[in-house]
Amino acid sequence: MRIGVDLRCLASGRRSGVEEYAVSLLSSLFRIDTEDEFVLFLNEWRNEKIDLTWAEGFPNVTILRFRIPNKLLNLSLWYFRYPKLDRLVGGADIFFMPNINFCAVSGKTRLFVTAHDLSFELCPGTFSLKQRIWHFLVDSNRLFRRAHHVFAVSKSTRDDLISRYGILKDRITVISSGVDKRFREYDRNDPKMLSVQERYDLPFRFILYLGAFEPRKNIESLVHAFETLKRARHPKLEKLTLVLAGVSGWKEEGIRKTIEHSPFGGNIMMPGFVDDADKAVFYNLASVFVYPSFYEGFGFPALEALACGTPVIASNSSSLPEVVGDAGMMIDPHRPDEIFRALEAVLLDRKLADCLSKKGTERAKRFSWDTAARRVRESFSSVNPSGRR
Repeated sequence: MRIGVDLRCLASGRRSGVEEYAVSLLSSLFRIDTEDEFVLFLNEWRNEKIDLTWAEGFPNVTILRFRIPNKLLNLSLWYFRYPKLDRLVGGADIFFMPNINFCAVSGKTRLFVTAHDLSFELCPGTFSLKQRIWHFLVDSNRLFRRAHHVFAVSKSTRDDLISRYGILKDRITVISSGVDKRFREYDRNDPKMLSVQERYDLPFRFILYLGAFEPRKNIESLVHAFETLKRARHPKLEKLTLVLAGVSGWKEEGIRKTIEHSPFGGNIMMPGFVDDADKAVFYNLASVFVYPSFYEGFGFPALEALACGTPVIASNSSSLPEVVGDAGMMIDPHRPDEIFRALEAVLLDRKLADCLSKKGTERAKRFSWDTAARRVRESFSSVNPSGRR
């Protein structure tokens, strides 16, 4: 079969969860599926530096780059349902979108779409006006209903699709994301550990949050829990630091004000953006990783920390229990006191921390990109060229 793949989700040029999903899943899929022909659609009006080396070198993969102004393309797709993306790539039996976007395909082409989460529907207040308008115009409800089949990255996302949009359960396949092999336990004497620690000026012992700075991530509750921990004045935690790392997001000003006004602001570090190659070392250096997000479609950071053997404290909401399971400590994100008690337990009980570390690395082995790619291929294979499933 000839399969078109939408790569517009890589246009931002940064490795967020969606980009991680697209690159990792497709890399495995191209390696596993040597029979089908893949044609990749990429529209880059300004950013011509998108790295596609991971997709090059496969004899059955063709990359087509277009330079259509994005606003013009989106307007045309939204209003005229034109151009048909499958025709832009020379025709396709299947067109696969690793994330939602403006789309139009021919009637005979089977559309497959991945749903990462419905945060824009369930937590609209955590999105800017511009983001809310974009999601409104994309009309994910219509897109998922139009799709021949939907891949949900978690059972939580599948349930949201059913309850919010009424998508039939048999039209949704839950395929968990994987974890890259670069996320692993490092030897404490590995030169890279010291190199990264010095480059980012990281302390010897610290609590880590790594992700976007936005209200949905619930960073302020973590700050308040850290303040309570410091007030407890445990001798063993006197020099403990909170490291909040990651990219800037919408409404981050409120988070930064909370940190600035904290009586323990001097014990809070914000190293900013962490290079993708350094993330695994950050997890390894941390004493504990905390992910108190109110809502996640999957939760890559929690899984990455597990794979690195770092004790994890995560929210008991949305998809995070599916990812973390019993390998971490689950807390109510609306209760900073629970985050405090979990931190106190992990940081003061070495046996508990070691137990969580071992459970975490074992848990992470369940999440494989090759397994995800095989399941995607099985779904594609259920559609013959005539379009019948």
